[in-house]
Amino acid sequence: MAAVTASVGRSLARPLSSREATGLLLYRNYLAYRRAWYIFLTGFLEPVFYLFSIGVGVGALVSDFSFNGQDIPYAEFVAPGMLAASAMNGALLDSTFNFFFKLKYNKLFDQILATPMTTTDVARGELAWSLLRGGVYSAGFLVIMLAMGLVSSWWAVLVVPAALLIGLAFGGVCMALTTYLRSWQDFELVTLATVPLFLFSATFFPVTAYPGVVPWIVEVTPLYRGVVLCRELTTGALTWGSAFSVVYLVAMGVAGLALVSRRLDRLLLT
Repeated sequence: MAAVTASVGRSLARPLSSREATGLLLYRNYLAYRRAWYIFLTGFLEPVFYLFSIGVGVGALVSDFSFNGQDIPYAEFVAPGMLAASAMNGALLDSTFNFFFKLKYNKLFDQILATPMTTTDVARGELAWSLLRGGVYSAGFLVIMLAMGLVSSWWAVLVVPAALLIGLAFGGVCMALTTYLRSWQDFELVTLATVPLFLFSATFFPVTAYPGVVPWIVEVTPLYRGVVLCRELTTGALTWGSAFSVVYLVAMGVAGLALVSRRLDRLLLT
């Protein structure tokens, strides 16, 4: 706490650096959550339950899958999809519901702008917290996968960085879209978008199961790109699809961060 006080004191004499501003906002969110850790865990548990019920339970009734020419058990096919969904959930909760409350009701960002921080600092700090939450969820899920023997490649050490890219993409875009929401009822649109993503982004069955042009549509959705990246890393069956997914997720996150910064300028400074 002394370090934070000293940093704030120094800010009276000069603008905060981006690193200092991000650190302060991360610390603020940590203080807000440290006595509500059970809320922090809610987004992590849902994919875990899906893994046990579908990946393990239903998996006992399903024959092995062939993924990129490699035969793997059904649970090993489903688990990386749940890991990607866990990263999405971690970023989504803070970049939509919590971000909306801070922006529209708590007026936290108006208070922050009374300090040397800028709207870009706010966007960067909130996105960093979303990344941290998604990363914690993914790391915990990866530990469960390791304990269950659902990881078959050393490439899996890159799964957590991959999950951070998923968090970057969803966190940036969802914060930007949340600035357009008018009331809590509009969050039905968030559910309308995320549930189909979760169910149909090749999390439970391969994209080749879809007819016609549907696979092409699915392949350009962000969660599918995250699922492909995580699945190829945990199985070791790497293709150029992983490289495309990395570029796709980074571009989506950067575009979302730029848009939310401009939206906050318009909403809070004009």
